[in-house]
This record gives sequence, C-alpha cells and structure tokens, in this order.
Amino acid sequence: MKKIIKTVFLITFSGILLFLGSQIVSKIKHKNEITQNIKSIPKFSYHDINGVVFNNKNLKETTSTIFIYFNTECNFCDEEAKMIKENINQFKNVQFVFVSSEKPEVIKKFAQQHQLLAYDTVYFLCDSNNTFAATFDVNALPCLVLYDKNNTLIEKIKGQTKVETLIKKINKE
Repeated sequence: MKKIIKTVFLITFSGILLFLGSQIVSKIKHKNEITQNIKSIPKFSYHDINGVVFNNKNLKETTSTIFIYFNTECNFCDEEAKMIKENINQFKNVQFVFVSSEKPEVIKKFAQQHQLLAYDTVYFLCDSNNTFAATFDVNALPCLVLYDKNNTLIEKIKGQTKVETLIKKINKE
C-alpha cells in the first residue's frame, strides 16, 4: 500500500512540476514576443477624447514619441502632466500620447485641467478595450514608453520621471 501511495505521489509531483515548467516557458516566450513587438511603435488604434479614431498614421513622422499610460486619479500621473506642461517648450521635436482606459470625458477634464489641449503635439486617447498595457507591455502608472524619431524604442520607464531625464533620453538618439 505504501508503495502505491509513493508512486501516486511521485507521479502527481512530477506532473505538477511539468505543468509549472511549461507555464514558465510559455510566459517567457510571450514576454520575449512582446519585447520584440515594441522595439518599434506597434500598430494601435484608439479613440481620442472627441471620439475620433487615432492610430499610427496620425503620429507625426520624424518626431520622437512619448506614450504615457496614466490614470486621472493617480497623483504621480498628475505630477507628470504638470511637469510636461511647465516644460513643454523644451520638447520641440516630441509628441506626447497620453493613454488611459478611463471614459473620454474624464480624460478630457484632466487634459483641460493641465492646459495641454492647446498643443498640436499632445494627444489624449481612450483605451476602452484595455489593450494598451498588453500591447506596450506596461504595468505601472504612470508608465512612459519613449521612441526616437525613427520609431525605435529608446526605453520604458515605470513611474514619475523628471523632465531632465526625458529630455536627456530623447536627445540621446
């Protein structure tokens, strides 16, 4: 009887190890695919705060792009937007794409509060299907994804980032 219990335990334990190992390999493979996909700006399509479709074709060519994944209730996101507004003149060749999964009217209020709607290089998009985080491999708020003027990934930055750091990284290209 003890031999049967040991055999069942060994088979069960081996099965669990194999299952967990395959899950780990699968996650690593998925992470590598995403990393490969974001080396250049991946195809995306969201609605802006006025309900108009905004996608890759709307981005200005030969201009660096900073995607900012944010939430209007996030204090760090709020500070990031304030810093960008205060230093917008230092970002002459940069376009900002703010993306949130919140309702367009909430995002619009945030944009108005920070007086960023007047700039033709700042866009506010609504990710109503919650695909941005998976597409761009972000999981923190705010999260910034920096691309150079050739649409090549410079860096992903989790959390609030100083303007000086952004300028340095964007101009490094």
